[in-house]
Amino acid sequence: MRYTTTKAAIGSRLSMRRALLLLHLAGAALLAIAVAGPARAQSTGIAACDDFLQKYDSCVTSKLPEAQRATYKAQLDQTRKMWVDMAKSPSAKSTMEGTCKQTMDAIKTSLQSFGCSF
Repeated sequence: MRYTTTKAAIGSRLSMRRALLLLHLAGAALLAIAVAGPARAQSTGIAACDDFLQKYDSCVTSKLPEAQRATYKAQLDQTRKMWVDMAKSPSAKSTMEGTCKQTMDAIKTSLQSFGCSF
């Protein structure tokens, strides 16, 4: 049982690290997004991904303090663009549903402090 608990804890930490890495990379692209403009709100073609993006957008728009919205919106736009681009590749598209669900699970925890739930 100890191994299972440890393995679960490690898996949870790895998921959070992946989510934080995704957010960090998106944040690093903030300047490029500001110059190029936000990505259009287009569909990825994958229900789990589009569901996450819609819920994230709703949370940012309705729950986050105005001072923090631009950063989170830029991360949302970058994530959407990345996923739309990935969905164009058949090999990547086949794994995206799981990736999007993992991202939602990891990020929803960090947004709960703002009163977001999804």
